[in-house]
Amino acid sequence: MLSFVDCAKKGRPSGGVRDSIPPIITRSFPENFTTSFSENEIRITFDEYVKLKDINKELIISPPLKYPPIITPTNVSKTVRIKILDTLRENTTYSFNFGNSILDNNEGNIFPNYKYVISTGTFIDSLKLKGTVTDALLAETKNPTAILLYEIDENYNDSIIFNEKPNYITTTINESNNFELTNIKEGVYQLIALKETTNNYTFQPDTDKIAFYPTPISIPTDSTFELKLFKEIVAFKPSRPKLESKNRISFGYNGNGDSLQIKLLSEMPKEFESIVLKQQNKDTLNYWFKPEVTQDSLVFETKHKTQRDTFTVRMRELFADSIQLTPKFVGAVAQRDTLEIQSSTPLIKLNDSLISIINKDSLAVAFTSRIHRKTNNAQIIFPKTEEDNYSVTMLKGALVDFFQNESDSIVFKQVVKPVSDFSTLTLNLVNVDEYPIIAQLVNEKFEVIDKIYLTENKPIYFEYIKPGNYFIRLLFDSNNNKKWDTGNFLLKTAPEKVVYYPTKIELRPNWSWNETFILE
Repeated sequence: MLSFVDCAKKGRPSGGVRDSIPPIITRSFPENFTTSFSENEIRITFDEYVKLKDINKELIISPPLKYPPIITPTNVSKTVRIKILDTLRENTTYSFNFGNSILDNNEGNIFPNYKYVISTGTFIDSLKLKGTVTDALLAETKNPTAILLYEIDENYNDSIIFNEKPNYITTTINESNNFELTNIKEGVYQLIALKETTNNYTFQPDTDKIAFYPTPISIPTDSTFELKLFKEIVAFKPSRPKLESKNRISFGYNGNGDSLQIKLLSEMPKEFESIVLKQQNKDTLNYWFKPEVTQDSLVFETKHKTQRDTFTVRMRELFADSIQLTPKFVGAVAQRDTLEIQSSTPLIKLNDSLISIINKDSLAVAFTSRIHRKTNNAQIIFPKTEEDNYSVTMLKGALVDFFQNESDSIVFKQVVKPVSDFSTLTLNLVNVDEYPIIAQLVNEKFEVIDKIYLTENKPIYFEYIKPGNYFIRLLFDSNNNKKWDTGNFLLKTAPEKVVYYPTKIELRPNWSWNETFILE
């Protein structure tokens, strides 16, 4: 007995081989693929305890239900229950696709892509529709994307997609751009894809991207359908104007406000002046005025094409805006970069006598300057030599705004980087059968770094490119308006054609990259 005492060793039991087998269904009530379904609850029992993860995001019910079912367990159980709160349609096949929401409790093994199918009629619809969906403008498409199928019958009209859920629904498969709609009945349909911010399966133009097949689809079909997602420009709609400061009223809007006009209807003294400027990177026009208004309110009329609206703006005591300057292209810059100074208030005057520029040898540098009225910035233009340093001094009063406020003294520094710190890119196009086009260099966030407008075939040349990864895309300007135009579902117009160079381009310092882009 004493000899056995010393033989024991401390340790932790290994627990055996890790369980890697997903749960197994032992029973369903009613059975999967049941016809003449008339129950209000579905029970699916497994051989071990399971839990549900992201069920509200993963579960796709087609056709969608008006009232979402109650699905349990909320923690763990061997049985998943679906309590149906809606009245199911007659002679309709329903599918419940659980995606990757079911997993075992212990190891988290996923029971993947389980689909439960029932029919309220005497047979299961079995027709299919396949396709792909990609972004019309971007080289990469974020998934998932909802695929919607509306039956074209006596109740169908194009506006139905804004208010009613579709007859069938699915999402793109995993990380791919492919989709497959199953258990469809024979008929004629409108095919739609939505990239939604809220999963309500109706088109919200303010927030959603849409894609559509231009003609009705007859099912059954062996064809594969390709869809292109785009963001519509919403119909113009003005917002109620708001007094933002002592001398500024903002007029916000949705849609394209290029032709928006603002007219003051209230009677004002002779010395009253105003100026309207577009706020940068925002769908807003700022109405600047002087002197201070003593009335309780001002009445305005806005006009956009044939649309007219009248607004009343209540006045109150607020502080006045002060002139604040924000420079662009300071610090380390390229030779071609122009010093731009954005103002928070409307600029009206630039005094060159109060501006001076010296290089690193303290020598004066000649310059020209101008105010760009549309963008409300001042530009200081002067020749630069690589690896030289420049100091731009603007004394008090160099810039004067609409209210006769003077800018404070300020100094901007620029250090010109050597050309060897940048890359150049030359691209020769082959098989382009349509002009004009807009050639763009975009970064990995699809922000436009540089662009060239081409009316004929000639080499595309980009210079002073910072090292990094880039895409090249060609935008086909079919209507010659020098911009890319999106589509519109109700007008059945597709977005203008976009073609990407087939691979991402890595550019390093002092590289000159040359390539031929052959369009197929």
